[in-house]
Order: sequence, then C-alpha cells, then structure tokens
Amino acid sequence: MEGIEHKYVEVNGLKLHVAETGNGNSPVVVFLHGFPEIWYSWRHQMIAVAKAGYRAIAPDFRGYGLSGQPPQPEKTTFLDLTNDILALLDALNISKVFLIGKDFGSFIVSQFVNLYEEKVSGFIVMGVPFLPPKPLQFKQGIPEGFYISRFAEPGRAEADFGRLDAKTVVRNIYILFSRSELPIANENQEIMDIVQPSTPLPPWFSEEDLTAYGALYENSGFRTAMQVPYRSLHEELNITDPTVHVPALFIKGEKDYFLKFPGIEDYISGGLLKSLVPNLQIVNLPEGTHFVQEQLPDEVNPLVLEFLTKNSKPQ
Repeated sequence: MEGIEHKYVEVNGLKLHVAETGNGNSPVVVFLHGFPEIWYSWRHQMIAVAKAGYRAIAPDFRGYGLSGQPPQPEKTTFLDLTNDILALLDALNISKVFLIGKDFGSFIVSQFVNLYEEKVSGFIVMGVPFLPPKPLQFKQGIPEGFYISRFAEPGRAEADFGRLDAKTVVRNIYILFSRSELPIANENQEIMDIVQPSTPLPPWFSEEDLTAYGALYENSGFRTAMQVPYRSLHEELNITDPTVHVPALFIKGEKDYFLKFPGIEDYISGGLLKSLVPNLQIVNLPEGTHFVQEQLPDEVNPLVLEFLTKNSKPQ
C-alpha cells in the first residue's frame, strides 16, 4: 500500500509487526485495531494523517496478524497489550503520542491513558467509547447465543471457526458486525452459521480487503484473539480515579450494534462518560456502523485531522 512500510520491533520478549508511514520527526499517531481487524483496518487513516504531516504507526497486537505469538496465549491480558504499546514507544524513542483506537483497541487506549496520561497528547476512539478499568458487564439479560458469551467459552469458537478457513471466518464476522443488531445465535446454532454463504460483503469492504485480512489471520490464527478481548473482560486495574483530562474524541456510528449492548447508551448519553472524560467531544455519524473508519473514511478522516490539528502543530 502506498508509502506504508513494515518492520518488526522487539517488545517484552516478542516481535511486534508495525506498519508505519509519514515523517519520522513529526507528531506521532498510534492506531490500535480491534477484532477481527488488524493494522490494515487503518489504511485510509494512516495515509491521510501522513499526508497532513504526521507520523502514523499501526501495530498488530501480540498474537495477531504478523506479530509474535505469546508463549501462553490463554494467559494473555489487556494489560499485556497495553504494556506492549508502552514498550513499543520506548523502543522507538517516542515520548508523546496521539492514540486512536477502535473496538477493543479502545479498551487499550482507555487503559493506556489511565496509566500513562502524561504520554498522551489526546485520543480518538471509535466503535467503543472510553471505558473505566473495571470488569465489563455486557451479558445481563441477553440470550445465551450472544456472540461474546459464545466466544468467551473456551474451545467453542475454536471449534466453530475450525470448520472454515480464516478468510471465511473474517468474512462472516465483518458481515455480522456491520449490522445494527446484536449477533445472537439460536440455541442449536453456532455464530458462524448465522451468516449464509450467499450473503454479500458490505459494499465498502472489497474482496481485496478480505484477502488481505484472510492472509493475516491465516498466519496468526484466532487463539490469542479469543483470549483478548473475549476471555479477558473480567480484568480490573487498581486505579482509584479513572478520570482523564487530555483532549478526546468519540466518533460514534448511529447504526453500530455496540450501542445495543445493555447500559451503553445510558453510559454515553447519561453523563457518566463525560464525567470520566471532561474534555470529550462526541460526533455522531448517522449512517455509521461498527466499522466507521473503513466504511466512511471520507467522513472520518476530516474529523481525525481536525482533532489532531486542534491539539498539536505538525513540525
């Protein structure tokens, strides 16, 4: 992809794959992916911020894509991934960054800002808002077939995914997660069975994109990806006050299925989120789904660049 370079950086005993573009002396923007995403999910934003004078860095988290596998994937935690980002910045001699996260990448942004706020110039989240560092309670009142419940069950997703190749697994999850309804399987149905083989990809997601994702997950598999995020949602950090004061932006797709998680709309609109992040701006995209950065780059990129420009001056 135009101008994007790839390298490996040793962090915490593992080699992280890192995609990078832009001027090495410019303000740094680090992009953190979700699932079933990878560095590639930031392709549109990386090029845009680099052209605007920033240095864009997008790692694959440990156990994802081209990054090294942890020795015990089933013991991987959110904090491991957060500490990998800290070690990556240290390895690259970067003292301050803008963070941009999507989906569970937003969890990592939230943890990082809570632990190392002095290193953060500002942050942007999409798909999932800033969340305080406490166990996530998303499953109350939702049927047993809820995808998070199924993915959290050791071995079940592995058996479900194992019937298909990695490309088809990614295809099915992209289709499911781009809808506005919560992905819930029937009692005698697995998550992969919800999507019919004839169901088309979202119009903004090409076969070329799917091939790129398929190859990356063919390399890594899904073992670590099931552990973090789905089997680590009980994690808790011992942080007395989770309030953060750096500038922040939440780009919210109005058709994002995540908004139907129990309690999320109240958390966002009821005042709690703004009390935790007082310098937060929320922008709603009426047609936006869970994948706003890939679906609507022509709307997302100007918002990202406006935020970066307002809170820094490219050198």
